[in-house]
Amino acid sequence: MPTFVYMTRCDGCGHCVDICPSDIMHIDDKYRRAYNIEPNMCWECYSCVKACPHHAIDVRGYADFAPLGHSVRVDRDEEKGVIAWRIKSRNGETDLNLLAPITTKPWGQEIPQLADVPAPTQEHRDNDLLLFNEPKYIRLDEGGLHTLESNGLIMKEGVYH
Repeated sequence: MPTFVYMTRCDGCGHCVDICPSDIMHIDDKYRRAYNIEPNMCWECYSCVKACPHHAIDVRGYADFAPLGHSVRVDRDEEKGVIAWRIKSRNGETDLNLLAPITTKPWGQEIPQLADVPAPTQEHRDNDLLLFNEPKYIRLDEGGLHTLESNGLIMKEGVYH
């Protein structure tokens, strides 16, 4: 689902340009507003959507599962440490609210160096189900595929907490 910019909300701050890994978000020279120069090359990481302080960037869904008229809203709440997604269908009746923890480091915090991380054991190197330095709660060797419930999250008002 590629991104697009609401020109009336954008102030040209450039946060989306700075964070876009595929370098397709640009600032228009004439109007000083951001735009996606190549939507079909979007990596769909939504970093620009999460970084925009004015909620000027939205997600355009694919027609096979999100026909015209739907909306996808993303809100990054640094204080709570979560990213909230609100997906509304075009009939206005179906509403899906998702909450995910922010898993990136805040600006200014040092990222641990690989040399500081313990090396993988021989068991980890020989196991096809493990990835190096993978968090324990998502590892497949710990009893199969994990669910939100198996990791202690509970559903409250349509959102896992």
